[in-house]
Amino acid sequence: MTYTVVLRAESEEGFTVLVPALPGCVSFGATEAEALAMVRDAILCHVEGMESTGQMAPVEGSDTVLSIPVEELTGPLTIHRVSVHPEVVAVA
Repeated sequence: MTYTVVLRAESEEGFTVLVPALPGCVSFGATEAEALAMVRDAILCHVEGMESTGQMAPVEGSDTVLSIPVEELTGPLTIHRVSVHPEVVAVA
């Protein structure tokens, strides 16, 4: 799964990461690299939660419309694409 994420530098310190295709999926990190690593875990947890309630996780495509609430559009923003891979867990 690959998602577009928006990295926002915070005024005090650190970075908030928003995932427009997954409303409510937000993460934070002290550095840009940490924030991008943390959002991968947030995406996996968000998708797992959706699937546990019978919802299908959205898949981004060329026709996907991404939006961010206007109140989140503050400070310097950068856009990234992150790929996440659900881990296969073997039960013994």
